Order: sequence, then C-alpha cells, then structure tokens
Amino acid sequence: MIEQKTDTISVIIPTFNRAWTLKRAVDSALAQDYPHREIIVVDDGSTDGTRDLLAGYKDKIRVLVQENKGVSAARNLGIQESQGSFIALLDSDDAWETNKLSCQAAFFQSKPGAMICQTEEIWIRNGKRVNPKKKHKKPSGMIFEPSLKLCLVSPSAVMIRKQLFEQKGVFNEDFPVCEDYDLWLRVSHDTPVYLIDTPLTVKTGGHGDQLSAGHSQDKYRIQSILNLIESNVLSADQEQVALNVFKEKCRIFANGCMKRGREKEGAYYLMLAAGNK
Repeated sequence: MIEQKTDTISVIIPTFNRAWTLKRAVDSALAQDYPHREIIVVDDGSTDGTRDLLAGYKDKIRVLVQENKGVSAARNLGIQESQGSFIALLDSDDAWETNKLSCQAAFFQSKPGAMICQTEEIWIRNGKRVNPKKKHKKPSGMIFEPSLKLCLVSPSAVMIRKQLFEQKGVFNEDFPVCEDYDLWLRVSHDTPVYLIDTPLTVKTGGHGDQLSAGHSQDKYRIQSILNLIESNVLSADQEQVALNVFKEKCRIFANGCMKRGREKEGAYYLMLAAGNK
C-alpha cells in the first residue's frame, strides 16, 4: 500500500448528460478493493436524470455541480477540490476492474519516484469487445515521441501524483477535445509514463455523444504541438521530431479542409506546414 501520509486516492468522474451510463462508472469506483479513496463526481451542468441518480449515493460520494464548461473544466474542478495525494480519473462511460486502484497503489509503493502510470485496457465498441490496433499499443517509460502522432494515454487508465499537476498544469479548458493529448505531451517530454501491463480499465466507445465525434481532433493536436514548441521546454531533438509531426498533421488537416470546400482554412494550415505564420 501507499504509505499512510499519502494514502488517499481521489477518484474524479466528470459527467454531462450521461445518466444512462454513469451508474456503472460510479459503482466500479465504489467497488474498488483499495479502501483509502474519495470519489468526486463533477456534474458539468447536466439536464437529464444525473442529479437524481447521484443523490441516491448520499454520502458515499462527493458531488460538485458547475454550469456546462466542458470536460476539462470539470476535471480541473475535481482536481482543485480533491483531498488525496493521488488522482485517478474515470470517464463516465468507462469502468474499472475491482483491483485497479490497488494495483496502481502497489506500483507507486514499489517505485516511489514515479509520477504517473496507467493500466492496459479492455476496449468495448458498440457493445462488443475489440482488439486495439498495433498503433494503439501502449509504450512504457519515455513515451513522448510516439505520443506525438496519437494519444497513447487514456484518462480512465491513469493514476497521477497530484503534485504533477502543480508542475505541468491542468487540462486546457480551451480544447473541446484532445485536452488529454495536450496534457500528456506536457508531461511526457521529461517524465516517464509507466504502464501496468494488465487490462484493469474497461474503455467503452461507439456511442453518439462522444466528444471526439463532433470535432476535428487534428486541429487541436496541431495547436497543442505548436504551444509546446513555443514553450521552449523541448530538447533540440524533441523539437525537431515535434516539428516534423506538426508539419505532417498540418498537411493532412489542410487537405481535409480543401476536400470539404474550406479553402481559406486549408491554405492557412498549408502555410503552417511550410513553416510560415
């Protein structure tokens, strides 16, 4: 177990109009065999039956309510109000195996210098289990370069020392999607992200209300890489790799804009790809 002075894990579950699946997430957090935890659900202005559902848990959980500001703001409020030294994020459409927290707690006990780790996942799409593609294979350790092309860290799978947010900042509230990609790049350029190679997180997708379904993710990944390059925290080698991926994503996004008749936007991203701003 984590030593007594830092043994509390704060579980943060952001939700917006997810009453239909939220109960499974909350129940999986309550079912954890790790006893020293608090469960914080942040209701991001839901208008369905979320409040009634959460009221039924009484003092088993803490409920924070805010006007609808997005998942980043909801997670950030939970982090701000948390009491634990460790943060475990759980999306409202995902769930955990009962030993997820205890396995990660044991990992941090065995590796006290670690700041963040994640577990492997079971993927469910449209009600059926699917196998992740090879490109989605999670690396362990210094994962910055492979993480530039696509997000290789899942919010529901991570556990993070709270002090890491103090060092790297929290989720970017200007990003409606890819806010996790943005944070993991800020973290992973100089911090190992370790993998517990056991599937303890059940990641569910395919439903119509997923945020990624309504936004172009590459647009926000481009902005995230640009912000990171301009922050001057990367080594020369990291900056060159990031710049190469940045240009590639700009070209791909620009071509997509052109095909959809958005010539002005496409021309702008082609200009970025050429190294002009």
